[in-house]
Amino acid sequence: MSKSHIRIALAFCLLAVSIFALAQAVRKPGLWQMTSTITWQKSPMPPGMTMPQGMANPFAPTTRTSDVCLTQEMIDKFGAPFANPQAQESCTTSNVVLKPTSMSAEMTCTGKMNAHATIESSWPGGNTAHGTVHFTGTMQMGANSIPVEYTVESTSTYKGADCGSVKPLPMPASK
Repeated sequence: MSKSHIRIALAFCLLAVSIFALAQAVRKPGLWQMTSTITWQKSPMPPGMTMPQGMANPFAPTTRTSDVCLTQEMIDKFGAPFANPQAQESCTTSNVVLKPTSMSAEMTCTGKMNAHATIESSWPGGNTAHGTVHFTGTMQMGANSIPVEYTVESTSTYKGADCGSVKPLPMPASK
């Protein structure tokens, strides 16, 4: 697997984490700490292929913690932070349903990765949120389209109204 393919896969994982931020709507603008675990059901790594010794498998389950700045605009439009960090991908959000203590939405991406995602989140209290994003699709690797599927599970905790140096994620396109 080339470094380019690994970078694309890692960037798409970042997209998943950012998308998962959509599922963190708790209606409090400010700084949120989000812990997300990405689990691949179908990775783009060809069957039987292993990583060179000393190189970590980018498709192994990964847990990351990051700070996310939620703006009032994000709350009003999507309920939470949402971004498309991969400029070469074209992703749109649709069927956003905001309820008092939950939300759901769908996302469709085209480009090097053609995918569909379902997004769900709930926030039973004012300071925490739990959510799930499930992606299925294909990733273009050379002349081949490789099936991919992964899930992002996340928990977010409200840290305060001031985002400090954390910049809000760009607003995504929507249908």
